[in-house]
Amino acid sequence: MGIVTLDQFRQNLARDSRVLGLDVGTKTIGVAFGSLMGGISTPLKVINRTKIARDAADLSKLMGEYGCAGLVVGWPLNVDGTEGKRCQGVRDVMLELLKYIPDVPVVFYDERFSTNRAEKFMIETVDMSRGKRDKKVDKMAAQIILQDFLEMELGFSHSGPDGSR
Repeated sequence: MGIVTLDQFRQNLARDSRVLGLDVGTKTIGVAFGSLMGGISTPLKVINRTKIARDAADLSKLMGEYGCAGLVVGWPLNVDGTEGKRCQGVRDVMLELLKYIPDVPVVFYDERFSTNRAEKFMIETVDMSRGKRDKKVDKMAAQIILQDFLEMELGFSHSGPDGSR
């Protein structure tokens, strides 16, 4: 399947499908779990990136454990909405991962400010220390990306971790 448009993603997944949301970084991949039918996402874990084959095996295992049929991947657009080096980096990582898990639809979704929102939530709402935040921010950012996708693209309206919407 591979990287698809939003319309193709919708067409390839059943209404009751489950998906993973990913925040792909240079050192980690934040992972969140969500249901298209329920419209709610949950932070799941942070994968410390090693080799592409190992990272793909970790993602594939999570997809199997949670019965996931697709991936919503944070697309790090520049503030002005243009694609930059970070987008190319995420695309490159995903193209490599898809060599090991080829039969999954992947859609990119605007992630601008998701990490900032996750950090703000953990500081202002949870009063979490920097050390604890550093270990959780990526999976929280993945959760925000996935929740935004569910709300904006599929019409759900649950509050995100930062209390918005």
